[in-house]
Amino acid sequence: MDLQQRRERDALLRRLALAEMRLLHEQISGSNFMIAFADREGVVLDTISDHRFASTSDGRSIIPGSQWSEGQRGTNALGLALIERGAVAVYGREHFFDSHVHLSCMAAPIFDAAGQVIGLLDASCNVEARQQHTHALVRMAASQIENGLIYQTQRDCLTLAFHPRAEYLDTLSAGLVAVTPEGAIGSINRSGRQLLAGLEARVGARFEDLFDLKFAPAVDAIVGGGVTRVRDRTGSQVFMVCRQMPSVSSRGRVLLDVAAPAWWAQSRRAPITPAPIAGTAPGAYADPGFVCADPTLVSRMARLQQAVRIRLPILIRGETGTGKELMARHVHALTGRKGAFVPVNCGALAESLFVAELFGHERGAYTNAHPDGAPGLIRAADGGTLFLDEVADIPLAAQTALLRFLDSMEVRSVGSSQLRRVDVQVVSATNADLTAAVSAGRFRADLYYRLTGYELEIPPLRERTDFPAIVEQLLREVRPDVTITDAAIERIRSGRRWPGNVRELRSALQVAALGLEDGFLDEDSFGVPVRDPATEFACPDCRGVHLARQRCGQIRSTHQQNGGNIAETARTLGISRTTVYKHLRDD
Repeated sequence: MDLQQRRERDALLRRLALAEMRLLHEQISGSNFMIAFADREGVVLDTISDHRFASTSDGRSIIPGSQWSEGQRGTNALGLALIERGAVAVYGREHFFDSHVHLSCMAAPIFDAAGQVIGLLDASCNVEARQQHTHALVRMAASQIENGLIYQTQRDCLTLAFHPRAEYLDTLSAGLVAVTPEGAIGSINRSGRQLLAGLEARVGARFEDLFDLKFAPAVDAIVGGGVTRVRDRTGSQVFMVCRQMPSVSSRGRVLLDVAAPAWWAQSRRAPITPAPIAGTAPGAYADPGFVCADPTLVSRMARLQQAVRIRLPILIRGETGTGKELMARHVHALTGRKGAFVPVNCGALAESLFVAELFGHERGAYTNAHPDGAPGLIRAADGGTLFLDEVADIPLAAQTALLRFLDSMEVRSVGSSQLRRVDVQVVSATNADLTAAVSAGRFRADLYYRLTGYELEIPPLRERTDFPAIVEQLLREVRPDVTITDAAIERIRSGRRWPGNVRELRSALQVAALGLEDGFLDEDSFGVPVRDPATEFACPDCRGVHLARQRCGQIRSTHQQNGGNIAETARTLGISRTTVYKHLRDD
């Protein structure tokens, strides 16, 4: 079977895998990695890689059509994962052939509903750059592909998520089961089989064989009532929620050998999709209230809307001044929550008081505590949105408490033994490279995974294709009586890199409009010199000192050239990673 035939055989699986590979590549981009998707025989079908890795001998050996079974290549991650039927990592000299000793490889199998391996996902890098957190990202991507297969192949079924803890229903640890109109199991994911261990959790089993309820009335309650508490046949309690309603049968009729439950009759009328957000057309994203005409950002915003609908935690990345808080407020609006939007500047909170500020404290809990105690910022966001800005600056000691909260959605004030349950949408933001912070031990990997249900990156202003629209919108806000020429817009776009992004642009427009009498801005209105590159790149602490500015600019420029990889920047310049990180802080 040639490569094209293999790709055609696994067309749906390949489409889902490529989507996850692109997301995974965005998460580890700049780390000199290659991501590969292989079929059930270990033949690579597709790869995505950093340019540097692709040009190496190792990169040239992992190509579409190459065979990586153990029989062909000896010990390697793809071949071993195929044999072990589990996620594996093979580092350096653990490879059988000497030609692969420079590689670190992490691979995870992709299973179908019957528990058979149908594909493999692999991330490979130079042995010196191996990153433990990437292993977890590969496993998560494989699970996402498995769940995607259920949603795509079981469209005539009702798909339900279940877990012993309600707060885990939106995570990859939730079981996913597709049920036919007759009450038979059409598909079930790995997590579902694990949660129902000891029961016949397989394709073809009956719903009643797994759960202590009759199918029709149980599902009527689930579809009509949101999250529902049920028991499995071992007596264990689980929470269950509807994730996908069935579409109209491809045969145009309903095949039922029992009386149809109410949910099925309703679903036959038309395909069910999540309720649209007010004021949006089908397939469009909700109006965020700010300029968003850049195609890259439009695509990301559409996915953001889907992520919010299933209550995923959101991580917003972007340079300083790109509008991360505006985007977070847009997320809050998308949720439709009635509670408050509570912003928390994690970098501004004193390390010693961080937990008390977030979780609250009882009267007299510590020296200088508020005499009446304080409920804390998390409880203030109950029913609304908690926005954790500058999340990379959360003290390491406080990260454990935050992770515990995200897992349980329960808050214990400092000095109290009482737990209080809250309901918040969590949105976080950073201008730092969190994966590098994880690698350096400054940020917990498990907290990073918990915060990144969906990661949205806001492009910097210099890359935005809707730059003219942004200028015009900002000008309407600061001086609605002033107009600007196209030539002026082109001058301010090309005149500098805009390291302060939209915030800096707003200030420049305000200055240009000062004392303006004719209500007209042209290219002569802007004294926008081409700045010293070192000044553009330097951090705030170094901009006022010439030598420091030159050195800082070199560090930041090298960091950008290395795709945001702090470790590679440190190696290139012969300095410590701590020094690199210090010069990456923005205003």
